[in-house]
Amino acid sequence: MENRTKRNRLFEAFQAVRDRDPALAPGFRGTLEILLCYPGFQALSAHRLIHFLHAKLHVPVLPRFLAQLVRWWTGIEIHPGARIGRGVFIDHGMGVVIGETAVVGDNVTLYQGVTLGGTGKEKGKRHPTVEEGALIGGGAKVLGNITVGKDARIGAGSVVVKDVPAGATVVGVPGTIVRCRQGTSCSPSQSLAHGQLPDPLRLRLHRLEEELHVLHARLAVLEAEKDEIRGLHGRLALLESEKKEMSCSA
Repeated sequence: MENRTKRNRLFEAFQAVRDRDPALAPGFRGTLEILLCYPGFQALSAHRLIHFLHAKLHVPVLPRFLAQLVRWWTGIEIHPGARIGRGVFIDHGMGVVIGETAVVGDNVTLYQGVTLGGTGKEKGKRHPTVEEGALIGGGAKVLGNITVGKDARIGAGSVVVKDVPAGATVVGVPGTIVRCRQGTSCSPSQSLAHGQLPDPLRLRLHRLEEELHVLHARLAVLEAEKDEIRGLHGRLALLESEKKEMSCSA
């Protein structure tokens, strides 16, 4: 039964590549490409055995050594203790790092340069949990014992250090939620079109510009009122002068 489960997981990882990579050739050629040319599939397949040796059989040293060999071969570093779900797809994969206590749920997609890392030397659970269906764009850093919710999307190059709600889209440094419907879940999408994502920094600058225009308008009003007050002071001084002259002449 356990062997059948392992075969099923390998098939699901294989099928994930077929379903999610538009560059894959069809038919038998595509099958060979996955087996021979897809480092994500190779790294995930090897991790099944490495994790079994580390977590189930508690074999010392060897799992770490095998993980280093896989890192050398694929450019993907997965700690033997990391828990990887079914149907995970690592696209391109170079520079992907998955820490010891990271948990990656079913049908998650990771692009090149993604880090699921820690933030210090704390003990216990110190790496992220990425829930089912989440997508993390190239170069994104997800750090600490946080949760990336189901169907969430992390934009390329983002740095995420706080929990991400289910279905949310997060971009920027630090990561900022830019799309989320009301309630506990956000509206999920099937793809991460980076060219269509809002820029939170630009939005903030735009809001600051609008506030600056309002302040400039208010300042102009205050300057006009100040000029009126100066005019009134001048007229008052003139009236006081005329009053003194009239008193002296009387």
